[in-house]
Formats: sequence, structure tokens, C-alpha cells
Amino acid sequence: MTELLERAIAKLKTLSASEQDALAKPSKRIASMILEELQDDLKWDRAFASSPDALAKLAASAMAEYHAGKTQKLDPETL
Repeated sequence: MTELLERAIAKLKTLSASEQDALAKPSKRIASMILEELQDDLKWDRAFASSPDALAKLAASAMAEYHAGKTQKLDPETL
């Protein structure tokens, strides 16, 4: 855990029950977002771990297309 996250959690633990209750809604939202992000990371890790060859083949294919001049620059304005 990073020092910043550890400090934030330590600070939350020092708050009184009423102060924690006042922060409950935003804190639950933040905690939910963190847990969802961790779950998403785990899903991606599992997906990549189960198909490293497929990912490597896709990367090689993309690079071959790039070197063959079959790609175009991404313009965020046209997305």
C-alpha cells in the first residue's frame, strides 16, 4: 500500500463516529470505486495470463501492419 493511501486510511480511523457517518456516503462511493478497480485489474490479469500467446500474436500483427505502412495516425478529434 502506498504511503498516501496509508495516511488517508489512518486519518479516517481517527475520526469520531459522527464524523465518519458524515463521510459515509462519499467514503462508500470511493471504497466501491477502489474495489471495482481492483476487480477489473484482476479480470485483466487473469485474461492476459490465460492467453499470453494470443496477446503476443496480436501485438506482432499490429507491428507488422505498422511497418508495412497499413496503419494511420490516431486523431482524437475524429473519435
